[in-house]
Formats: sequence, structure tokens, C-alpha cells
Amino acid sequence: MRTAALYGTVGSLILTGLTVLTPAPAAQGAGALLSPDGPAEARGVALAAERAAERGIAFGACPATENLPRTVECGTVSVPVDYARPNGRHIALTVSRGHATGPRSAHQGALVFNPGGPGGSGMIFPLLAGLPQWQRLAEAYDFVGYAPRGVARSAPLSCMDPAAFNQAPGDAPEQPTAAYKKQHIAKAKAYAQGCRTRNGADLQYFTSRNNARDLDVLRAALGEQRLNYLGASYGTYFGAVYATLFPGHVRRMVFDSVVNPDPRHVWYRNNLDQSAAFERRWTDWRRWAARHDAVYHLGRTERRVLASYRKAMEQLRRRAAGGRVGPGQLQSALVRAGYTDSAWAPGARALAAYLRGDDGPLVALAGPSASGAPAAENSNAVYTAVECNDATWPHSWHQWDRDNTRLARKAPFETWANAFMNLPCAYWTTPRQQPLNVRAARKALPPVLLLAAERDAATPYAGALELLRRLPSAALVTERNAGTHGIGGGPNACVNGHLDKYLLTGALPARRTACAGRPEPRAS
Repeated sequence: MRTAALYGTVGSLILTGLTVLTPAPAAQGAGALLSPDGPAEARGVALAAERAAERGIAFGACPATENLPRTVECGTVSVPVDYARPNGRHIALTVSRGHATGPRSAHQGALVFNPGGPGGSGMIFPLLAGLPQWQRLAEAYDFVGYAPRGVARSAPLSCMDPAAFNQAPGDAPEQPTAAYKKQHIAKAKAYAQGCRTRNGADLQYFTSRNNARDLDVLRAALGEQRLNYLGASYGTYFGAVYATLFPGHVRRMVFDSVVNPDPRHVWYRNNLDQSAAFERRWTDWRRWAARHDAVYHLGRTERRVLASYRKAMEQLRRRAAGGRVGPGQLQSALVRAGYTDSAWAPGARALAAYLRGDDGPLVALAGPSASGAPAAENSNAVYTAVECNDATWPHSWHQWDRDNTRLARKAPFETWANAFMNLPCAYWTTPRQQPLNVRAARKALPPVLLLAAERDAATPYAGALELLRRLPSAALVTERNAGTHGIGGGPNACVNGHLDKYLLTGALPARRTACAGRPEPRAS
């Protein structure tokens, strides 16, 4: 699933795409299945963590490529490619740190952040310390971000020439033709082959379990006996894997915008669920735009707003805006409105201007960036590798076609774009793992905090309820009637109050706690 996290104004949690429909039987993928964790991996991670604790991290000035201020320092931590062979080849993960701003007497150690993905980097996390809503936590904790294995400078993965990735203009049909499907099957096969060719035998080791193991090595390298962790979106999933594998190494953990950890959902069914949830959020946006027809003139009902969107899609099929923005780029831009309320007004403004004959705002909003192509392709490569390696996926195109055709009748907005993004997993031949059965006993795991918005599209709310069921020591704070993905550190003082209290004192609210939703976005 491609998830995203959205924290303050510094950036948004990295996007991910899930999709699920009806319960599907566990289908065998093309690759062989790896057995669950064995003693070799357990010994390997213990040895790697012991060595990391001895070496620590040699923090210093950050490379210019990180674009971080001097107040942030950077270093690396070495982790085994294969934890069953801890003396074999290692890779270096990049790490960033901003020191706690409060007195030493108030210091509670490092707070490690992961923004999601898979494929997202948390290197900018120390910058959040400068925002008012993070001030109390920044006084108590060193803010530590890092780039997981495969991401950015951490042994980067690539599956194709970045210059050819997401070429524009592109299309995004709600009901693709047989010819369109055939074309994307060929692209998916080529992408899966590119991942194998470019990354070789190492490709199989880019998994959620290894992300969790890497997190434990990072904990040790930071000199922390127990981990303080803030994970958003996909970061909640491998954080939950960490809590299952290393419950005794946990001090405090926050899971914001929770991925459904049920092994039966990882990852094919999760992706169908996400597409269905995006349709609900897309409807929310259209209703909002209709309420502000006096500003945008897209239509006085959500159906008329939908008609305006489809009119724009047809015009873009005939002529790309600025030569670069086709239906695919418009659809992607408006998918962002499913992630965050902050994208609602920009999307409406750009669509309205385009329909008035002004391409400029749409090109500015949705036009692809050549300079950003390498990072986008790298993120997609990591996303694909982790999700394809983590679990079995249906290898029958018939099942993909049946499930997504059925879902697209009710949820056409994102279904097929999401399906084609994940389709390389149908043709994956790298050995796959079985998803870990995430859970922890109350006495084994310290209290943990879950945050979720009721109408979150990227990580549907049912995922938070499922993780709450599996972690008896957890409490869930729900932002009611809200859909922004990633709610900690946002504008909701109720949510932030529970977040601060937990991380500063360890105290949880009631097991099921609700916060009123935020005001709807202003039209502008």
C-alpha cells in the first residue's frame, strides 16, 4: 500500500496506495515463500545491535544534498543486508538528529520517526522541532530521523531509468479498455524484471521485517536501552512488527494513521480497501466544492462537480495542459485531496481555472518535475520491493481484473491507478515472506498510543481498530468526522494534547477516546 503521513507544514507523510475489495483467498505468488523468522535472524539482529551500541553514530555536519540547516547533524549506522548472515555485507543507513532544546534534567532520550511509504525518508524530522505544536516534545527529546534501507542515500534501490518513470502526459481511465490493460501488464512485467536486474540477490532483503530489525540496530546505535518511536502510515505497520519482535525494547510508541496489520490483508486486500476508502474521501471533496460553488463554479451538487472533473479529463485527453499534464496528472493531483484537507482548495482552484481556459494553475500543481524524478523512482522502487517481498500476491491476472473491475463499479476514482501501481507484484519472482502475525501480550509490551482519523482514505479506520485488538496495552485516539492522513502535530489541540501527554509522561487516555474533528478547509 502506498501510504502517506502529514505533519505540520514541513512536509507530508509519504504517499502509499492500498486497495481491497472482497476477502480473497491467500493466493500464491510467483516467488517461493520464505519461512518465518528463525534463530539465525534473531542471533543476527542481536549481534548487529551489540556492535552498533559499541560503535555509536559519528554525528557531524550533514551533506549538502540533505538540504538541512546547521542545527541538524547527520551520521550513518551499519546494518547487515541479511540478518541471517550478520558478518556478511552491510549497508549504511543515513541518520539525522536535532538535540533536545530543554534542560538536561528534562531529557528523555531520542524520539525516532518514520513517515511511511514504504519508500519515505524521515531525514527532515528534526525540522519539526521549530514548529509550535512540537515545542514541548522537542524540549524533552532529541528528534531523530533516518532513511530506511533502499531510500535516498541508504543503499538506494532503482528499478528503471528515472527519466522514463511516470512519463507525462498520462491517462487514468476509470474503466480501462482491454488494450490499456494489456499495455500496463507489459509495463508491470518489465518493472518487476528491472527490479531483479538492477538489484540482484539483495532485492529479497528489502522487507518490513528487516525494516523493524534495522530500527532495533538504530536504537542500539543511539545508545538507547529502549525505543521511543513515532511511526506514521506504513511506519505504523513495521512499527507494529517491531513491537511484536522486540516488545522488551519498547519504551513509548505512537502509531499515527494505522495500517491494517491482519496478515490476510497484507498487502493485496489492504490495497483494495484503500481504493474503496478513497472513493468516500473523493465524495467528501466534491461535496465541499459544491458548497463553495460561488467561489469555484464547479457545480452546486457533488454530481455536478464530478461532471466538471470528467469534462476536464476528456479535454486533457485531447490536449495536455502545457504539454505535460494529462488525465493521469490531474487524477494524481486530486488524489492528494484524499490525503489532506490542505490540498482541497488548491485542487479546486486549479480545476476551476483550467475549465475557464487557464492552464497555468493546473500545470503548476500537477506538472511533473524532471528534477524530482530520481527521488520519485527510488521511492516507488522501495515501495514495490517491500510490498512484493512481504507477502504473497495473486499471480493470476484474472483475479486482479475481476476484483478491480468489481470495485471500480462502485469506486472508480482511484481503483485502476492503484491496481496498476501494484501490478508488478503479480510478476515478482524474488522469494517472499509470510506476513508476521502482529500481536503482543499486555504484560509484554508497554502502553502504546494509536491515532486515527475516522475518514482516513490512505489507511482506513478499520486498520486502527484491528491493531487495537491485537495490542491489549494500546489506546486509540480517534479524530471524528475527519479524513486527513497523519493527525499528530496538526491543528487538533485535543489530539496533540494526548500525544504530548503520552510521550512526556507515558500516560494513556481511555482505551477508546474521541476528539472532535477539525473545521473544514476554507475556500480560497
